Amino acid sequence: MRLRRKGAPEETDEVTTDETAGEDRTDAEAAAEGPYDVDELPEDDVPRLDLGSLLVAPLPDRELRVQVDEQSGEVRAVLLATEEGALELRAFAAPRHGDLWSDIRPQIAADAARRGGTATEREGRFGTELVCEVQLARPDGQTGTQTSRVIGVNGPRWLLRATFLGEPAREPEAAAEWEAAIAQLAVRRGNHAMPVGEQLPLNLPDGAQPRPTAD
Repeated sequence: MRLRRKGAPEETDEVTTDETAGEDRTDAEAAAEGPYDVDELPEDDVPRLDLGSLLVAPLPDRELRVQVDEQSGEVRAVLLATEEGALELRAFAAPRHGDLWSDIRPQIAADAARRGGTATEREGRFGTELVCEVQLARPDGQTGTQTSRVIGVNGPRWLLRATFLGEPAREPEAAAEWEAAIAQLAVRRGNHAMPVGEQLPLNLPDGAQPRPTAD
């Protein structure tokens, strides 16, 4: 496992409630597969790494990393990554009733537009997704396009936000193995009060120490 230290909490180019499942998925569909609330986790014998608010089942041939804020030392995101792409995972506090994912999709689209990009909705395995394309300056001075695919899943007082970068963002029809990581994941919301939209805390695995890596 490689632990990455990042200076900013935002999504990077390093390859970034509701008591129902929300409007994008029916209750039956949500029960058939995850992501699960930790209190409703099935006895499926799937090994999951406990990272605080997220319990993540590693996938074969994908490196598990964390993004750590250099100044605060807080873990900002969990990633599963290969040379071809990455899946970034974060969870947020959400209201007891409502559909936070539908509320924040326009905000994500507006942010892409402010950066000179586009955001297009599509229907996927977990409901309505956003495919964002934003122009970026590469280290060699050339201009490139970063494609990200953002998935949101409403849970019991939490929202899971999963962002694909690289190949699984550009080719969603071929990303079934990547999406399996979302389906096996569990979210631990906790009972304490939190502002809507605040990120649920993440922890390093027991015994792990972050170390800087070259970008």
